[in-house]
Amino acid sequence: MAEIADVHATSPTEVMVQGKTPGETSLIIWDTHGGRQFFNVTVRPNTSALNDHLDAIRRELRTELPGQSLKVSAENGSIFLRGTVKDLNSSERAVKIATAGLPPVVAGGAAGKVVNLLNVDVPPGDQQILLKVRFASIDRSKETNFGINIFDLGGLNTVGGITTGQFSPPTITSSSGTTGATATFSNELNMLVLNPGGLPFGVDIEAMEAKGLVEVLAEPNVLAVNGKQASFLAGGEYPYPVVQGGSGGSGSSVSIMFKQYGVRLDFIPTITPRGTIRLQVAPEVSALDFSNAIQVSGFNVPAITSRKMKTEVELGDGQSFVLGGLLDNRDTETFTKIPFLGDIPILGKFFQSIAKKKNNTELIVIVTPEIVAPIPAGSPLPQLKTPGKFLPPNSGIPMNNPDAKTADNTLPPAPTAVPVEKLIDSMRPGPSLVVEGSSGFGSASGSASSTAAPAPPAQ
Repeated sequence: MAEIADVHATSPTEVMVQGKTPGETSLIIWDTHGGRQFFNVTVRPNTSALNDHLDAIRRELRTELPGQSLKVSAENGSIFLRGTVKDLNSSERAVKIATAGLPPVVAGGAAGKVVNLLNVDVPPGDQQILLKVRFASIDRSKETNFGINIFDLGGLNTVGGITTGQFSPPTITSSSGTTGATATFSNELNMLVLNPGGLPFGVDIEAMEAKGLVEVLAEPNVLAVNGKQASFLAGGEYPYPVVQGGSGGSGSSVSIMFKQYGVRLDFIPTITPRGTIRLQVAPEVSALDFSNAIQVSGFNVPAITSRKMKTEVELGDGQSFVLGGLLDNRDTETFTKIPFLGDIPILGKFFQSIAKKKNNTELIVIVTPEIVAPIPAGSPLPQLKTPGKFLPPNSGIPMNNPDAKTADNTLPPAPTAVPVEKLIDSMRPGPSLVVEGSSGFGSASGSASSTAAPAPPAQ
């Protein structure tokens, strides 16, 4: 083949064969008597030049990866790497060095390549990070109410009443003219003065002062592998209906959705090359708010009050940071009065209605990440203290831990080195954890639908 070798006749009795590219071909020579001789010609690259390239690669590998067992060989223009390196980074560097040392491509020839046949020492397990979080939520409130309802059942030859309108007055009904009136109370407030047998004149007063204090404290400890997400939820999910209109004359349907509430934490810890911990953290504290509830198809659906944040910080092992300043201070005042009567000095207070409400809420989150290790095998484990004894087992046989490890239930020892591609394949993320019937901590809601009779629109 002309692509592999050329033949030139230098004299009537001599020929010269000149190789062009590596390969094999055939040569036929005829003599003066008409006889033929067949030759198999194999063209190989210049070994001295190839050895120079391989020696240069070996020198660079010894300099860059000292103390690691590496072997370099070449075949048909390709370079083969064999041996064992300590980690994937060393394997990648070895491939880059061998790629840079590939021999130049001869005209008409195919480009060589680097074949990675290296093994990698099995790395230790990923480090685990324990996140200690303390939630402190303080909600203080102070409320003052004052209102008055004045009514007459006929003692002054008059049936009627005066109210500031903030609190429901009694319903007055007259049976015969201006006498014999009755009062029906839906709310007696907290002070009621009435003398039906004497002067049928009454006063209904609301004068209340209330103070409230709500504290929410949680101290979750969540463990996560380096670079993996973890979640924590102390609370629950409440169902709420969603009315959807039907089509084609069919009745509307009601879908039941679920909303999470409580103390929740989502975070991703990552150990940096500096030995610090970069932390993406999103704490949240939420609660059901029935004061702002709405009615949907006869269902009382509460609102949710929530305080949440999302941030990214970098800490050393055992260091802490505090997320504070999440204050919510509210001061609400409502004042109503009866015109003219409410402006009378001193006596005008009986014709006024005042409601004051103050809320003070603060949320503090303290986060401390720590790099931890499992409890060594065979070490004593922490025991739980229970206030009472458990019921005996039904079988009458006392409970015991599984038997000690034997040859039948012991895993074989882990290999010290594995091929590069096998190690990379084992490091790929596996399938996500799916819990049936739950929406998961990371999503806002799940759903379960049911069909109901035609329901009125949402109010």
